[in-house]
Amino acid sequence: MNCKIILFLLGLCSFSVVAQQTTVIDTLTRTATFGYDILGNQIDFSPETPPLIQIAGAPKAFYSYYWEFGDGNFSKEKNPQHLYEKKGEYEVQLWATNHYDNGKTPATRPQKVKVDKVTTVYSETVSMTEDLELLRNREPIPEEEIVVVMRYKNPKDYITSGKLYLFYNEKQYKANNFELTDTRTYHGEKQRQDLLFASTGNTEEQETLIASAKNEILHLTKKWTDTTEKTNLPLTLEESQEYYREHTLLEFDGMEPGEERNIFFTLRTTPEMLKDTSAIVTVRSIYVPDANFDNHKVKEMEMEIVTSHDPNKMSSNATVMNYRLVRFKTFKFKTKFQNNGEGPARTIRLETEIPEMFDKSTIEITDLYPECPICPKEEVIYSCIDTTFTDTKAIFTFKNIYLPGSEQKNVKEYDSTKGFVKYNIKLVKDFHKKKTRSRTAIYFDKNEPIITNYATTRFVPGISIGAKAGYMITPDLDNHREYFVGATISPYKSYRGYLQAELMISANSFDELKSFTEETTIANGFVETYDIEQLREHQNISLYLVPASYRYNLNNFLAVGTGVQLKIDLSSEVCEKNTGEYSLFIPSEGITFRDDTKDFTTFETTNTGFDNFQTGVFVGFNAGIARIGPSAGVRYVYNFNAPNSQIQLYAIWKF
Repeated sequence: MNCKIILFLLGLCSFSVVAQQTTVIDTLTRTATFGYDILGNQIDFSPETPPLIQIAGAPKAFYSYYWEFGDGNFSKEKNPQHLYEKKGEYEVQLWATNHYDNGKTPATRPQKVKVDKVTTVYSETVSMTEDLELLRNREPIPEEEIVVVMRYKNPKDYITSGKLYLFYNEKQYKANNFELTDTRTYHGEKQRQDLLFASTGNTEEQETLIASAKNEILHLTKKWTDTTEKTNLPLTLEESQEYYREHTLLEFDGMEPGEERNIFFTLRTTPEMLKDTSAIVTVRSIYVPDANFDNHKVKEMEMEIVTSHDPNKMSSNATVMNYRLVRFKTFKFKTKFQNNGEGPARTIRLETEIPEMFDKSTIEITDLYPECPICPKEEVIYSCIDTTFTDTKAIFTFKNIYLPGSEQKNVKEYDSTKGFVKYNIKLVKDFHKKKTRSRTAIYFDKNEPIITNYATTRFVPGISIGAKAGYMITPDLDNHREYFVGATISPYKSYRGYLQAELMISANSFDELKSFTEETTIANGFVETYDIEQLREHQNISLYLVPASYRYNLNNFLAVGTGVQLKIDLSSEVCEKNTGEYSLFIPSEGITFRDDTKDFTTFETTNTGFDNFQTGVFVGFNAGIARIGPSAGVRYVYNFNAPNSQIQLYAIWKF
């Protein structure tokens, strides 16, 4: 028995130790550093990263790397070799990004390297194919840093001075997505504050191609947002300021013909960053090569908000939509994938769910990698992409391709193992205002599928103002007449259930007719009697308020609703007419005498305001165009004080 107790206690202690160790591992901040070997002015760098914590069921976890060498150059190789031009001390930074890893992204700190002598002649390499490029080291995750690299090149045949703008934080999102925490320049660029719409008024008559970059991490493509140089700088700046909330401006000078320069921006994603982790956000750069002219180039870079740095992902710019403005818009979707196998993939199939609000027949592939043509109807042996459909899916199939695996021998460049399909799609004719979500199953050859995240869509609430008019019936009142006009406010074109508030003003009148007798006993037991008829005519201006009602659209043409109604008379006028007929009763003789000379008629008018407060509840229904447009309805109201019943007949037009 004692041995069993001891073993139990030892086991309990072991469990406690393991639990404590696990907790420590989960809560420790992971850091990445690097080592280096110096040979004159040539330095070989090697990263030192923490162990990866493999996500169960995911492809093999790995790191990707981005280096800044402290002299205006960068690399994305794992073990870069860099040649410095001059002696000096340089601050080198490494960003290591974990993929398919359960741990946090490693934190890094700059390290200083010192070059004491120049043993190898430095020669500047020309790597830019366009005059302006935007790159990033990874996709943004809330509360992490990303680096945006703005690369620019002097396209002139003379030394120039000019301007560079970076616009960020799109106004369509309520919260800022980014905070600019650092700007690193290496060629004397200076940060300025200026009037955005200042202009030289001059343009240079010279056609120049605008820069472009694919939406891959530090990966360029032949795509661009525009093909000609722009000349209306004030208009471009005004449009950018309308679309973005913040910007930064830098000025440069002394740039030699054909010279290439890099500027590095550190953007920290905010805790309030858009929570749709399939959304596409953008930053925009504007490059004015020569400050004497308004000729400029514009480049936008799309980035996908992610929760982890997994290469297989689905994203869209349809994350947040304005229902009033989307009818004829075209939306972009993108599915990214990476072959993490030990060999190349020959066939890749993407089975993408298409929500019912989108029209599958309008799908148009706008970009893809591996690059290949659309497959013809007959079977072919060359590389192509085929698109087929089921009731709920679009299936994109890369055929006869070669996409290397990240674990394949002699494959060192991770970007070469990645691919994507980017396509446009339109809405169906009759779509409803409701959220959607979709994802993609990715099949590499005959392997089990990898399932992406959900790409979600939702609509901003939007406001619908309605005009309302009608007639009210109160059965318990005599000769009642009441007409009203008013306005409603509700979400724009809600699909099913929604809340609605209303405000109405009415002009109403009704009569109160009463008959009663007043008797007075006088001398000798005689009784004087007045038979009185009282007519009270009411004229009111009333205010009705429905602070909240719940309405439900049964379909496009019928809706029901219920809610609370409040009423108060803003002004009330009562005209009272009393008519009395006199008679005298003699008890001893049992005789009644009429004396019309003592009859009377009186008039009295009283005015009051803000009285007769009523509360009630109602139910009702509408028929017509229920979501937006004209409809007619009827509503039964039960008031908690008399008169209790009221019926409203009305017409409403929601805009």
